[in-house]
Parts: sequence; C-alpha cells; structure tokens
Amino acid sequence: MSANGFTRMSVYGINLDLFSSSPIVILKVEDENRYLPIWIGQPEARSILMKLQNQEFSRPLTHDLAANIMTEMGGSLERITVTELRDSTFFATLHVEIEGRTVEVDSRPSDAIAIAVRTGATIFASDTVIEEAGVVFEEAEAMEDAPEEEVVDKFKDWMNRVSPDDFK
Repeated sequence: MSANGFTRMSVYGINLDLFSSSPIVILKVEDENRYLPIWIGQPEARSILMKLQNQEFSRPLTHDLAANIMTEMGGSLERITVTELRDSTFFATLHVEIEGRTVEVDSRPSDAIAIAVRTGATIFASDTVIEEAGVVFEEAEAMEDAPEEEVVDKFKDWMNRVSPDDFK
C-alpha cells in the first residue's frame, strides 16, 4: 500500500474525545484495519463534517474559499500528505499543481483534510507517522461479518476510551 514512504488514506469519520471534548478526525489506511486519529479544532471538524454530509451554503466558508482561490489562480490540489508528528503535533503539506509544476504549501492536517474533501484530492500519510501514531482496531477484524453499524459503534466505544497520551 505504501509508495515512496506514504500510504493512501481515507477519512473514516469524526469523533469526539470524551476526556478533552476535542474532535478527532480519523483517517483510515485503505484496505486495512489501521487508523490514524488526529485531534483537531471544532471549526475544522465542523467544516469537514459539513462537506462529508453534503451540506451546502449560499456563501463559501473558509475552506471553500481556499479551494476557490486555488482553482481561480489556475491550480488544483493534487494531494495532501500528513508528513510528520513532532511533540504531539501533526504536520501536513498541500501539493498544488500550477502550470505543470507542483508547489508544496505547509498546512495543519485539519485544514488540509477540509480542503481535500472539497476538491476530491487524495490523502496520504507518512509511513513513519502511521507507525508512530496509527492504531489497529482488532475488534474490527473479529467483526468482519458483523453489520457496519455494530463495527462503527464498537470503534466509537474504543475511541471514547483513548486519549492523546495513549499515542505518545
């Protein structure tokens, strides 16, 4: 699944950390039971959720504006990468293609993901980051034939028992 040290991810969902009341965006390694939880802010969580739920607004929100600016300037978001985990902080990069060249723009993962879900850009995470902070949800393997809702409920229960300190 890994290419050049990065693995393709998908947005599995958003959950709330019961300990800190902080939202968590959960990225999933495609075709595996491995997940990358990233604690994010409320506005970014709302922005990601609104797009995932296909909610439309009459005026562009901040992440819509960023995507629109990129497009109007002749660029397209090729992909985003979650590149690093340093001192409990995740780092990400937007890879924007403009006039045949790729420009890399530093970003918070939450903003990068919010823009990626708007543009359809592919999401990748560094294999090193996945190794450091990724978690395997063993119960999902045991529940392979269970209804999806049951697996999601078990995953949410598990997420409610973990805290950011569990990933240090």
